[in-house]
Amino acid sequence: MKKECLKIIGTAHVSQKSVEEVKNTIIEDKPEVVAVELDAGRYQRLMREKLGIDEKDNFSIKDVIKGNNIGLFLISGFLTYMQRKIGDDLGVKPGSEMLAAVEAAEEVNARIALIDRDINLTLQRAIKAMSLWEKIKFVSGIITSFFSTEEELKDVESLKEGDTLQEVMEYFQEMSPAAYEVLVKERDAFMTHRLLDIEEDHIIAVVGAGHQQGMNHYLEHPEEIPPLHELLNLEKSRVSLGKVLMLLIPALFIGIFFLAFLNGISIQGGLLEYILLTGGLAFIGSLLFGSKIPSAIVAFLVAPITAIHPLLAAGWFAGLVEAKLRHVGYKDLSDFTKCESFRDLWGNNLFRVLMVVLGANIGCSIGTFITIPQVILPLFGKLMGWN
Repeated sequence: MKKECLKIIGTAHVSQKSVEEVKNTIIEDKPEVVAVELDAGRYQRLMREKLGIDEKDNFSIKDVIKGNNIGLFLISGFLTYMQRKIGDDLGVKPGSEMLAAVEAAEEVNARIALIDRDINLTLQRAIKAMSLWEKIKFVSGIITSFFSTEEELKDVESLKEGDTLQEVMEYFQEMSPAAYEVLVKERDAFMTHRLLDIEEDHIIAVVGAGHQQGMNHYLEHPEEIPPLHELLNLEKSRVSLGKVLMLLIPALFIGIFFLAFLNGISIQGGLLEYILLTGGLAFIGSLLFGSKIPSAIVAFLVAPITAIHPLLAAGWFAGLVEAKLRHVGYKDLSDFTKCESFRDLWGNNLFRVLMVVLGANIGCSIGTFITIPQVILPLFGKLMGWN
């Protein structure tokens, strides 16, 4: 359905000029609906910040540590860091233009429409779209940025001249075209869908400048907009070699130990070696990545079990203990995106917990793979009568 009076304002997310343009345009035009580039979760957080409501009750370290949430946390944290860093330099808080749009809408009694896709769904789709190599490049790029000198940050300083989020998105376009497709083009289509679903005709939409061109294109060519269900579904990942190995290795370990036991082959030595390799390297990995001794001990104890359980990870348990010992709270989450150097990161308790999770998991994985030639293959040889 074509809108008779629809205006899209492309903003720079840390620009005082954008804040003023948004507010003035809405007050002058008095639209029926003000559509903003926010989902329900981000809108609620923006309102809580405006009212000074503490979000600490919504923070759970378990939610950060488990599953793919660490990846979501890192990407979200990186985007927040980039916007906050440049916003601080310019004296403009990220999200100010969206808040200005909401306040101006209330002033002219316009309805507020939230048109962006849920950020967690977007980031999950972006992670799934990235190859393993792209994920490694992304994480290494984040780490490298904290070691950069002032001269190496000239490109970052140039972001002040344009739309911050658009420039950050261009980083993703270069690093991972598939992730860029999810973060920008898919959201162009989704937000256009939401605009066309609005019943009122007089609408002002406030979005980042990086989305304006794509949304205008879809408005002119609505037949090219992908179906909504394609933009909302979180497709199951294809069966990859890594996932096959995650299931095959535990089954292999259990199967060979069990068959060796049934055939009267001594498995005590092999079991002990398996425990020492998986648990020992998880212990060492935890310590190398900065854990306290109790956390490393937990990694040692759980690693032999988690190594044969595809749904568990030694790092989760070590990380939870580390979080308890370091008394990780909402302040650590709040301070995480304010870190400007690796020293700042290392002093952040939440970052230290994430490192422990990573270290324990890496150590356990190395121990598991070493077990194959050291323990499993010799046992298999005995079963086959080769030695």
